[in-house]
Amino acid sequence: MEALDWIVLSGTLLFIVAYGVWKTKGSQSVDDYVGGGKDAKWWTIGLSVMATQASAITFLSTPGQAFHDGMGFVQFYFGLPLAMIIICLVFIPIYHRLKVYTAYEFLENRFDLKTRSLAAILFLIQRGLAAGITIFAPSIILSAVLGWDLQTLNIIIGILVIIYTVSGGTKAVSMTQKQQMFVIMTGMFIAFFYILGYLPGDISFGKALKIAGASNKLNILDFSIDPKSRYTFWSGITGGLFLALAYFGTDQSQVQRYLSGKSLRESQLGLVFNGIFKIPMQFFILLVGVMVFVFYQYNASPLNFNPAATNAVMQSSYAEDYKALVEGHRELEVEKKIAQNRFSMALELKEYTAVEEAKLHIIEINKKDLANRAAAKALIRQADGDVETNDKDYVFIHFILNNLPTGLIGILLAVILSAAMSSTASELNALGTITALDLYKRNRKGTFDEKHYVLVSKAFTLIWGIIAILIACIADLFDNLIQLVNIIGSIFYGNVLGIFLLAFFVKFIKGNAVFFAAILTQIVIIVIYYYLIHIYPSGEEKLGYLWLNAIGSALVIGFAFVFELFDRMLRNPPLRT
Repeated sequence: MEALDWIVLSGTLLFIVAYGVWKTKGSQSVDDYVGGGKDAKWWTIGLSVMATQASAITFLSTPGQAFHDGMGFVQFYFGLPLAMIIICLVFIPIYHRLKVYTAYEFLENRFDLKTRSLAAILFLIQRGLAAGITIFAPSIILSAVLGWDLQTLNIIIGILVIIYTVSGGTKAVSMTQKQQMFVIMTGMFIAFFYILGYLPGDISFGKALKIAGASNKLNILDFSIDPKSRYTFWSGITGGLFLALAYFGTDQSQVQRYLSGKSLRESQLGLVFNGIFKIPMQFFILLVGVMVFVFYQYNASPLNFNPAATNAVMQSSYAEDYKALVEGHRELEVEKKIAQNRFSMALELKEYTAVEEAKLHIIEINKKDLANRAAAKALIRQADGDVETNDKDYVFIHFILNNLPTGLIGILLAVILSAAMSSTASELNALGTITALDLYKRNRKGTFDEKHYVLVSKAFTLIWGIIAILIACIADLFDNLIQLVNIIGSIFYGNVLGIFLLAFFVKFIKGNAVFFAAILTQIVIIVIYYYLIHIYPSGEEKLGYLWLNAIGSALVIGFAFVFELFDRMLRNPPLRT
């Protein structure tokens, strides 16, 4: 990185922190600090909702996901628009009518205090873990750039977020997220057009898409009914729907964004905005990753994109074996370039047979490339069992650092770090709010003024910020960071969503039945995850993790029905004749 990159990067981040503190100074009431003053416009809500979900993991991992596996990940979001409609028609009107600060206040009104507290605790567990991961993700980036210690970077990034989140609360988060989304999307569009500009002169965007398609990177729709497949059309509109309902409808980090709306209509329009633009945004980010794949069909790429993994194996007794694989990788890259040129020429001549033959040749080379990379990972594991062999999260950052011009590198790093800060800020804001209002205020006896609860909210936000930093310091890569966050969410979200669905639609079920059903469901879901989804050495999964959301919702509803009927039978036994 050059001096200009440092100026752009540090200037962008410091501006966001200073802006958040300046615009929201003086929040003295719970309504201002937690509710954001209840004056947010729909575009602020929409951008804030998008920024909350679009963490650094999105811009770090998603292009790498597309580079390796293609566009199929977009199916994960297919249930989102329908979820937005349901939330706008059912969830938001109830929250606004009850004038709640948190989603879990509604559960006490409908059931009882222990059910509210249980749902809040489940949220704190999964969102606390996720907050640590969203800090850890950008630390990987700067660690690769600067060679700094990961723990030091976790602390620096965490402190930056804590400063304005603790200072300004919900409004600070929403106000800064508008600026962050502008930086994020500007940077991604610039990167996209630079990638296209780096392709050979005869490779147009249309031809680049055909080249990606020849390697099966554009297979968007998978109608397979195989439950082992992570991303299919069916898992997207079912498991993805339930995940989106739970995340946007019951997760306080999102609920708090639209509860700050000036009116019911503003909140609903904000979510509709998110429902319309979220899938195109994710599609575009995946497309960036696909274009990076096309770029590396004509340019040299590392055998493994994780520099730490390469260093580990090159300093071990397996160095010579790894060098042999690198040499094989270079030979394959030459073959790959020749095959792509042949495919391109066949496309121009419009000879169907030649196109198909060239495509088969490309697929054969890709198989050899995958085998070579798998052999490299095996060597790396033998050299150092602690180093991460999976390199999906390093693909995009490798491209940025090695191919983009000075100044733009700073912008792209600012994009990823801005995304990290926006998502982490929402999470810390929600964690502090839930702890202060759903647990501390509701379970503490005595009467206190508004300033007391504002101070308590700030204190808990600070504590959760410290916890998130500690989690980040012990985190590790797991297949792919964006998948890790979604897996953690899927373990808890289905259960919580089921509780809310019972609260909204099934009036005869009471608090005791729901409380014990939720506890039993969480145990069952963890068991299902461990035995059917948990990654074994073979890498085989028995069930795609998205299905946990639907299963969790169904289980808690079913168990609650059984417990309620059983409870009624005990209280009103049948008369003997």
